[in-house]
Order: sequence, then structure tokens, then C-alpha cells
Amino acid sequence: MTFLAIDIGNSRLKWALYAAPRPGARLLDQGAVFLETIDTLSDSVWQALAPPSSMLGCVVAGDAVRRRVEEQMELWDIEPRWVVPAQHEAGISSGYDHPNRLGADRWVALAGARSRLLAAGPARPALVVMVGTAVTVDALDAEGHFLGGLILPGFGLMLRALEMGTAGLKVPTGEVVDFPTNTSDALMSGGANAIAGAIERQHRKLLARTGQAPALYMTGGAAVKLNAITDLPFVNLESLIFDGLLLMQSHRLAL
Repeated sequence: MTFLAIDIGNSRLKWALYAAPRPGARLLDQGAVFLETIDTLSDSVWQALAPPSSMLGCVVAGDAVRRRVEEQMELWDIEPRWVVPAQHEAGISSGYDHPNRLGADRWVALAGARSRLLAAGPARPALVVMVGTAVTVDALDAEGHFLGGLILPGFGLMLRALEMGTAGLKVPTGEVVDFPTNTSDALMSGGANAIAGAIERQHRKLLARTGQAPALYMTGGAAVKLNAITDLPFVNLESLIFDGLLLMQSHRLAL
């Protein structure tokens, strides 16, 4: 029973084909494309895939993009299914005021963190950080309850805001350094430290709330920029969304 997991972000679609719909299943194939090119998937990389038996996806790019992806999936005889955040699913519960308004990617990433925690041993709290167009910093307690989280601008949004709001300030590519001595490094280092500071503050608050040192999971294309400046021990997981989809699909099939 092969399983196709799909993650549609704001700029790219990522997919992974697994040997079975369960945590820890063997990865058979994977790939990523920019949203501008998704209309060619059925004639290119997906055409060569062994037909999946089922799929589950996470989409934040909107209904129009989702429909385009579903059209590409018509080469297989499977029903498209997409995660809608709920009060409870796959052993996690939501503390959001309106659970269905939580971003689907955040909900699935929390499930991915829960899956990783349970596989590693006794459950513990976790801080789940996704670094993309926006940055989210979400707290999960040891019982799998989502306590809440932060949303802040990603690197690109921060830099563009500075460029638009200040005279003569451009956005060249800089490096993250401790004491920047040029504008390029100052911009990049400022953005990185703003994000790292938010992570470290939430880590302290989660420790105080639960009395346990939280695990820290990071994912997203720009997470690597925080490697050198985040003092906390963390695990960088490109597969966190896929881990969550595997866990959710296994629970759905067990119902």
C-alpha cells in the first residue's frame, strides 16, 4: 500500500512516496517543484512513479493551486484528501481558539513532532519551528496538546519591509555575523537574530510552563540560516511535514 504525501507551500510543492502509510515507512521517491511548474507533473516526474494506493496532503497556497494539483493526480486512481485542522487528530489536540483557522502546515508539523517524540522514547514537550515565507514557533506539551504559537515574518519579508520603508536601504545578500560591519551583514544578521530571539524566548516559556526541557524541531528552506546563532540544541528535519502526514494517515486508516 504505497502512500503519497504532498506538501504545498507558498512557493513550492514537495512530495514523497512511501512504501506504506505509517510512521517510519521506507521512502521510495521524493521531489520538489516551484508552483509555477506544477501543471507539468503528470507529464514528467509523476508519470514515472508507481501508482500510489492513497494520498494525503497539506496545502497553504489556496484552493486554486490545490485544484491544479488534483488535476495532475488524475493519472492515478486515488481520491485526493487534504488535511483540515481540527480539535483532535492523530493523538494531538488543539488549544487554538478556532482550531480550523490554524494553518494546515502548522497542524501537520505538530503531528510530525509528536511522531518523532514518541519514536524517540518517553514523551516530552516540543517547540516546532518552521522557517519559510513566514516563521512559526509552536509549542506542544508532553501530552500532545498544542498550547499556541507565534507567527512572524520570514527573512525575505523582513528584508523587503526594510527596503520599502527606508530611504536608500537596499537588500543585498549578506552573512549572519556577531558584529556586522556592513549594511548587507547588518540586515541579514538582524533578521536572523530577531527570529532566533523569538525561538529562545518561547523555549524558556515552554520550559517554565511544563517543567521539562523541550525538544526543538526546525524545518523549512531557510532554517539553515539559524544554525550558527541559535544557542539551543535542535534537530533540523526537512521531512517534518511528511512525518505528520504519515502519522495522520495511519490513524485515519485505523478508524
